[in-house]
Amino acid sequence: MNPPSIITTTLTALSFSTFASAQDAVPAVKLPPAPAPAVHPLLSKIALGSCITQDRPQPILRTVLAKQPELFIFLGDNIYGDSRDMKELEQKYAVQAAKPEFAALRATVPAIATWDDHDYGENDAGLEYPMKAESKEVFLKFWNEPDKSPRHEHPGIYTSYLFEDAAVGKRLQIIMLDTRTFRTPLAKNDGLSSWKNDYHPDPNPDNTFLGTEQWAWLKGQLKEKADLRIIGSSIQFGHQHNGWESWTNFPSEVRKMVELIKETQANGVMFISGDVHWAELSALKVDGCYPLYDLTASGLNNEWDILEENRNRVGDACMDHHFGMLDIDWAAEQPSVTMRVHDITGGNRLEHTVKLSDLTFDAVKEKE
Repeated sequence: MNPPSIITTTLTALSFSTFASAQDAVPAVKLPPAPAPAVHPLLSKIALGSCITQDRPQPILRTVLAKQPELFIFLGDNIYGDSRDMKELEQKYAVQAAKPEFAALRATVPAIATWDDHDYGENDAGLEYPMKAESKEVFLKFWNEPDKSPRHEHPGIYTSYLFEDAAVGKRLQIIMLDTRTFRTPLAKNDGLSSWKNDYHPDPNPDNTFLGTEQWAWLKGQLKEKADLRIIGSSIQFGHQHNGWESWTNFPSEVRKMVELIKETQANGVMFISGDVHWAELSALKVDGCYPLYDLTASGLNNEWDILEENRNRVGDACMDHHFGMLDIDWAAEQPSVTMRVHDITGGNRLEHTVKLSDLTFDAVKEKE
């Protein structure tokens, strides 16, 4: 989705010719956690967000720091690059790296990331984007991907992370999907369609968001032991179709995801997403599965002027600049995750708590 009314600024004060030179000009960054199979200490406080242009101020990130998260998850549109010229893409990353609020966040909080269309390189692009391999290299360099990361060994940028407290027997899995590299073209509205906005659902079973290799990898990930699984998708998963980019444009892929979760009996799955420039919590309810929550946090410094309908929405949406938070209470007799959205003041605009025991197939069986 293109952001409305992006404010551009003069970059003469930022004479960075390459990303590497820009790195030298900003504080050192906290290194990201190593991808699985490495295992890290358990996390309880995770911030997340997306849609942050390098050409605007970023005061919301000061509010993020005040919440003292243990990890920040960037869900895409982490810059607005939109170019097939990798030098230009690198320079836009360099501008982002030099932003004082962004640099302060990265120097304080470890970050992991996936991309959406604008940092992938082209608006609404998928597998047809010709520079995906080159863009991947720029992306991995910017986010300090470890040299031995599996991300370097396969097409696309999908990956996962593990966090565990073996003493209490609790494990968190974070799965970061790539919804760009392998995605087949969307079905565009032609002006005569009864569907609104840009795209309509395409039932063709050959459509794919993830591609064969990534789907097979995801199946293996869902078989891993975990009490809570956070699946990061740059685009929305659990909402009502609204004509913008989302999983709902490929109904067969939504069904495939649900059936895979059911087949693997993967407990504790919830989604986080971005892209649309507003915040909301969706709950997708299907037979034979626990509710699949999708916390959308999209608009760190971008906004949209129209809130689309969403029959799956839980609570209120937020149209102001915001970020998401996941607070996980592992120590309670019944561990839970609280999903929140905070605005620039730090105030709660959305809050919903769910017990991890309710995100299990045992809970489904009890209700049958």
